[in-house]
Amino acid sequence: MAGTKRVAIVGAALSDIGRVDVKTPFELHFQAASRALLDAGLTKDDVDGFGSSGMGMLAPIEICEYIGLRPTWIDGTGVGGSTWEFMVEHATAAILAGHVEVVVLAYGSTTRADLKARRRTANIGFGGRGPIQFDVPFGHSLISKYAMATRRHMIEYGTTVEQLAEIAVSTRYNAGFNPDAFYRDPITIDEVNSSRMMADPLTKLHCCIRSDGGGAVVLTSEERARDLAQKPVWVLGTGEATSHTTMSEWDDFTRSPAYASGKLAFERAGVKPTDIDTCQIYDAFTHMVLASIEALGFCKPGEGGPFVEDGKLRLGGALPTNTDGGGLSHCHPGMRGMFLLVEATRQLRGEAHGRQVENAQLACVNGTGGWFSSASTVILGV
Repeated sequence: MAGTKRVAIVGAALSDIGRVDVKTPFELHFQAASRALLDAGLTKDDVDGFGSSGMGMLAPIEICEYIGLRPTWIDGTGVGGSTWEFMVEHATAAILAGHVEVVVLAYGSTTRADLKARRRTANIGFGGRGPIQFDVPFGHSLISKYAMATRRHMIEYGTTVEQLAEIAVSTRYNAGFNPDAFYRDPITIDEVNSSRMMADPLTKLHCCIRSDGGGAVVLTSEERARDLAQKPVWVLGTGEATSHTTMSEWDDFTRSPAYASGKLAFERAGVKPTDIDTCQIYDAFTHMVLASIEALGFCKPGEGGPFVEDGKLRLGGALPTNTDGGGLSHCHPGMRGMFLLVEATRQLRGEAHGRQVENAQLACVNGTGGWFSSASTVILGV
């Protein structure tokens, strides 16, 4: 691997997504990884690195066994929904160091089907040990933590629920162009804000959907990428950062750790926010998008509300964001970070049929984990 200068995503694919009642998470991992390798023109015999997280006592070893892989490099990082962006940074560094050549990152989950079948496969209360135990007695669920951050932003900067609702409306607009999106029918700001209250000020349509699905991406060296089936999508810059788990340890409820991860990624890529053609931003809740846009430098702190209210995030807008419909409308099986990478890759390869951003050359991907507990930013380009 001497002389390796760049790392590329050379394969990207989704498993069956949406309503998947007859497959296990293991099968979704297998589907996604197999499809991504086929997309790259590779087989499992070419793979010497693997990353996955989120299931099994020995994850990702159990997934490797199921798929039939025996990698010599492995990553089981678990930092919430931003895990896959963290893993891109780790895999890129390992490829550049010559420790591994072909890495598959895969994810699969059946959270919707599990809930429907009343299968207890995960504790979404996030436990009662360690630092989190001090939040638990007060009933701090994940959504309540985001609601607190949302309300703080509204108080601090005058952000309105109508501005936040526009994020849901814009994302649903984008989903209308994606036949695979879970929800495609248009919605209005009034419909978003009048839907069932979940955690004030967040109503149901301010929150991500619950679906099934998985995805995978394949990364490799510049030398290997030259001989493969797809146009390489280069990893130009990455950054990762953490913040808090206990809400009392969060210095500023309006500040995402993406301020740090984004700064690193843009500096390492040598580009600016104004150069970006499309964004794929984790959107478990509408406020997550607004806070991330500010943190990444697309507007100044506190200006996210006015920035999004004119439809900038829609296909055809100034900053098309979550072009597949995002976690708010397309697919959200539990940790959406993988889907951001797949959609960004498709956009940069010109394969986002029906929702293609014209002449997309640079994409900003930003994953958020926990309740603004972690963030990782990846700048991709062709």
